[in-house]
Amino acid sequence: MEKTKVLSHDQNRMSRAIESRLDRSVKSRMTTSEYQKVCEYAARIGGQVLRDMLGKVGVREKGHADLVTDADFAAQRAVREIVLGAYPDHLFLGEESDANEVAAASGASGFRWIVDPLDGTTNFVHGVPLFASSVALASGKEVLCGTVYNPMLEECFTAAQGEGAFLNGIPIRTSGVTGFSEALVSVSFPTTTCTDSPDLLAFLKFVPESQAIRRTGSTAINLAYIAAGRFDLMTCYGSNAWDVAAGVVLVQEAGGVISDPSGAAFDLDKGATLASATKTLHDKAVWLINGQ
Repeated sequence: MEKTKVLSHDQNRMSRAIESRLDRSVKSRMTTSEYQKVCEYAARIGGQVLRDMLGKVGVREKGHADLVTDADFAAQRAVREIVLGAYPDHLFLGEESDANEVAAASGASGFRWIVDPLDGTTNFVHGVPLFASSVALASGKEVLCGTVYNPMLEECFTAAQGEGAFLNGIPIRTSGVTGFSEALVSVSFPTTTCTDSPDLLAFLKFVPESQAIRRTGSTAINLAYIAAGRFDLMTCYGSNAWDVAAGVVLVQEAGGVISDPSGAAFDLDKGATLASATKTLHDKAVWLINGQ
C-alpha cells in the first residue's frame, strides 16, 4: 500500500507541474521538449512498477512462447494515466491495449502515445535484468520523442526530435562503424521463429560477416544500445510500433540510420526495422540481407 501512495503522490506532483506549464503557454503550441518531459516521467514510473513487481507476479501465455504478466498491465496503466492525464485529447496505443483502443490509434494521423510497458517480458519472468519501459509520442507516423528506461540498471535513454539523444542526461552518439568486420550486430527474433523466418535468415548472413552477434531479448534495448554506440546494427522483421517507436527516435537523434529491412522507408505502423550506426554500414546491410 505504501508504494501505491508514493506513486500517487508523484503523479499528482507531475500533474501540478504540467498544469503550471500549460498555464504559461498555449496548449496547442507545446514544444517537443515539453512532451519529452512527460514521456520520460511516464517511462520512469512504468519502470518503477516493473522493478517493484519483479518476481512477485503470475505469468500466462498470449500465444506460443508469448508471455504476459500482471506487471505488463500494471505498468501500462501507470503510463497511460500519466500521459493521458497530461494530454487527454491524445490517442494511446499500448501493447496491452484492448482491440478498440488499438483500432483507434493504429495508423492515426494525430498525436498518439505508443507504449510497450514491458519490453523483454521473457527476461523479466526469468529474472534477467534486461527489460525496459518504452514510451514514445508520435504525430502520425513521425516519432517526436521517446524514452527507453531499464529500471534494473538505472539507464534512461531519451530523445526528442531536433534535441539529440541522451543516456541519464549525458549526450550519446552512434559508434561511427562503417564495416561489418568491426560491427557488433543484434538481431530480434519473433516469439515463434521458423527455419524460414526472415530474422533467422538475416542472422545467418550476419554471422560470418560481423565481428560478433548479440541478442538482449529486448528490441527497445537493442535500439537504445545502437544510439549509445554499444551496438552498431540491428534488424527485426516481426516487431510492432510499440516495440520500436522510442528506439527509432533515439537512433535518429544519435546520428544513426533507420529504414525497413528491405531498404524502403521505415513505416512505424508496420514496425519492421533495420537500424545502423552509419549510412555506409546501413547500405551494406541492406545489400547483404536482400541479396543485392
